[in-house]
Amino acid sequence: MSEEIIIFVTAPNRDEAARIAEAIVSERLAACVNIINGIESIYRWEGEVTRDSESLLIIKTTEDLYAKLEGRVRELHTYTTPEVIAVKIDRGSEDYLRWIHECTRSGYDSTKEHEEEKRDTNKSE
Repeated sequence: MSEEIIIFVTAPNRDEAARIAEAIVSERLAACVNIINGIESIYRWEGEVTRDSESLLIIKTTEDLYAKLEGRVRELHTYTTPEVIAVKIDRGSEDYLRWIHECTRSGYDSTKEHEEEKRDTNKSE
């Protein structure tokens, strides 16, 4: 079993955060995403200190899915340099950690599901 991780991603607003969260959970790259709206971020960008209101995504997944998840976040995100930071989960409820693995099914290929959705959509038209 691979190790479980939490990934932090900031987004410029709730809509973008929700769009990213929906995609990565539906594609089984994450088991769960919490969205915290209205955080205040102060950071240096292009030589200036900047202050913005953002939304924070707290993503639960497995270490072996990190690269795929980071790539997908980059595809969906509007920032040129999105924050994608992972930390290992040191301890947690065995049931919850097992659930993360069940929901992500490591190695899951989301393109097959998208192809099936397209076929189903075309059949109903």
